[in-house]
This record gives sequence, structure tokens and C-alpha cells, in this order.
Amino acid sequence: MRRPTAPGTGAAPSARTAVHRAPPGRALRRLVDPRSLRWKITAAVAAAACAMALGIGVLVHHSTEVRSMSIGRAGALRELQAAQAEFRGHPSAGRNPAEPGYVTGDEIPDQLRDLLGSRSGPVTWYDTRKPAQGASMWAAARVDGTVMAVQTDMTTDLFSRQALDRHMKYAAIATLAVVVPLTLLAAEPVLRRLRRVAATARRIRHGELDARTASRHGDEIGEISSAVDHMADALRERLRAEQRFTADVAHELRTPLTALVTSASLLAEGEAAHLVRDRVQALRVLVDDLLEISRLDVGTEQAEVRRVPLGELVTESAQRTGLETRVLVTGRPVVHTDPRRLDRIVTNLVLNAHRHGRPPVEVTVDATSIVVRDHGSGFPADLLAHGPRRFHTGAAERGRGHGLGLTIAIGQARVIGARLTLANTTPDGAVAVLSLPPGGSQEL
Repeated sequence: MRRPTAPGTGAAPSARTAVHRAPPGRALRRLVDPRSLRWKITAAVAAAACAMALGIGVLVHHSTEVRSMSIGRAGALRELQAAQAEFRGHPSAGRNPAEPGYVTGDEIPDQLRDLLGSRSGPVTWYDTRKPAQGASMWAAARVDGTVMAVQTDMTTDLFSRQALDRHMKYAAIATLAVVVPLTLLAAEPVLRRLRRVAATARRIRHGELDARTASRHGDEIGEISSAVDHMADALRERLRAEQRFTADVAHELRTPLTALVTSASLLAEGEAAHLVRDRVQALRVLVDDLLEISRLDVGTEQAEVRRVPLGELVTESAQRTGLETRVLVTGRPVVHTDPRRLDRIVTNLVLNAHRHGRPPVEVTVDATSIVVRDHGSGFPADLLAHGPRRFHTGAAERGRGHGLGLTIAIGQARVIGARLTLANTTPDGAVAVLSLPPGGSQEL
């Protein structure tokens, strides 16, 4: 038999906060998680900054190199003109004729000679064969059948351009060092608003139907916030309508049910009378459960707290069900709680374990913790994921229950400030853990 997915109201999942509570260190993991929107935004901005720096760097490098080559060629060609005049016997003023400003023959680089070919020229060639030692611009021409060339030193220009490239790299790194932290800081307000929307949605999911984002912004996040608020309003109205319907049905049934109980008690003894009384009693229990749920839905129930011997109360509650239940009490714990509501919780948990699980059913009491376990097929995944829902048992046949037991148990646990956690155990079985408030617990 499958375990029932008992119903729940909008606020019922609050008793299962242990399932949804963020583990310690979640904020730190979110901070360093590379999948976080924070890092995606930062990576996008950093990539854009890198692309911009690379584009500007390439443009500046290319423009500077083109300018340098242009200036170098112009200077080399001027030197070549002067060398041609000197070669023809018209040296420039101030030049020593014993030290010609040109070279011929084997002193001319092969690359420049190949570039000139059979042409008369002039041609230029940028020499970077030994960049560590510098660079130079060559100009060559054919004068009266003789190939001559001049060399202009451009080492200073080369080192200047290399220094400019280094400085642009340093500037790009410094820009990234500033842009990345600023992007993280700029993204934080946006992410904080998104986290607020997500937190509000989680609170609504856990039953806080009055939770709202209260966003006043007109951007896209503001639209999401407004949609979440409208969704919460619609959900609250639907749940209130459901709660009003449950309460109205229970109250309307109570008067005819009282007449049915009275009439059934007047029937003559017999099999038919016994059957009628049994069904009337089942209907009475159902109506009482609906009335109890409607009172819990209103949220005005108050616990009447007093000193209670926990082991004795749990043992009596288990025995009152009339079903074979093994109770194990550690020590003699005493708590301050509402005994009537605690009895109701324990009774419902034990009945639920017997009805939808398999024996043995065990109840363990230790300090402020009450654990009810069976050895059946366990709770359905739907129940563990979404919480109990009223009139939804998950059983093959609905006649075995109305799915109200866990709903009432969770509602009463909320009233007394306890936490009810539902889980499955290995290799089989379902376990319900009721954790009472720690304050006031002691040993007899």
C-alpha cells in the first residue's frame, strides 16, 4: 500500500522547514559559485573591457607603426638622394668625402637587393633581423648601373613602440583591476533585488501568504516583483476560498450529523444498526477533522502550555489508538507544551503509520524529540517535495483515509511551536520527527 500524501493548507509546509532551510555556508558558496549571475555579469563586462582594450591597442599600434614606417621611409629616401649626389661627385655640404654615406656591393643585404631586382628604384626595406640590437630602414637605387643603398637607424623608434605596447598592456590590466571590483559592486544592488524576489517566493511557497516584495521600481526586476506579488494575492484568495468552503461545509454538516448520531443511537441492535453507527461515527470524525482544520486555518489557535511528562503522554497517546505500537522512552523527559495538542499530533502520526505503512510501528522519545517510524514503502516523493495536501492520500483506494491526519498534525505542531519533519529511511519505512521547543525541557 502506498503511503498517503496527506493534504496541506497554504501554511502547512512551514512545519517542514528542516527540509527547505538553507544549509550553513550557503551565502559563501553562492558568492564563489561561478554559475552566479554576479560572476556572469562580471565576466561579460571584463570580456567587453578586454575586447575594447585589445581593439584600441591594435588600432594604436597599427597607427603608430604606419606613422613610424612613413617617417622612416621619408628619412631613408632623403638620405638616398644625398648619397646619389655624393656618388655622382656632388657631396652635400659638411659631409666628409672619405666617409661615404652609402654602401655598395656585398654590404647591401640580400633582401634589399632582391626587392630592387632589375629596377632602377628607389625601394625601401625595414630591417628587423636582430630586434634585440635595434632596427633600421634601408633605401636602395641603381645609379649609373651600380646598386647603392643607405641605412637609417630606427632603434629608438622601435624601442618607443615596444614601450608603448607594454604601457597599453599595463593600462589594460589596471583597467581590469578597477572594472572587475566596480562591476561586482554595481551588480550587487541588482542581485540583492533578485534575491529579495526569490526569498519572497520561497516564503510564499512555505506558507507566508502575506509576504510581498513591495518593489517600487519600473524596470524588468520591478515587473518580476509585481508579478510575484500578484501571484501571491491570487494564491491567497484561492486558499482563503478553499478554507471558507471547508469551514462552511463542516459547519453545515454538523447539525444534520447530530441528528444522525441521535437517530443511530435509537436503532434496535443488529448488524444493520451496527453498520449505520459505524458509518455515522466515521462521518462524525471527518466533520470534526474539518472543523479542526478550519480553526487552524484561521491562525488564532493558542497553546495552553504546562509542564508535561513527555514519555507518559506519548505512551498513553499510542495506547489510546488501540493499535500495537512499540514505545521507547529514553530517561524521564519533561517539557512545557500543550498536552491536548501534542496528544493529537502523536495520535495522528501513529494512526497514519499503521494505516499506510507496515508494522512494526515504533515511537522513540528522547529529550524533546518524538520519532514515529514504520516499515512500509515510505512517503511518496510528491509529499516530501510539496508537503501534505488535504483529501489527497496517494493510496490506491481513497476509502482508506481522507488525507487529513498529517495536515492536522502539522497545523497543531505549528501552534505549539514544534517542527514536524517527514522523511524516508533505508532500507524501507517512513519516519516522522516531531521536534519540540528546547526551552523548559528537563528530567524528572
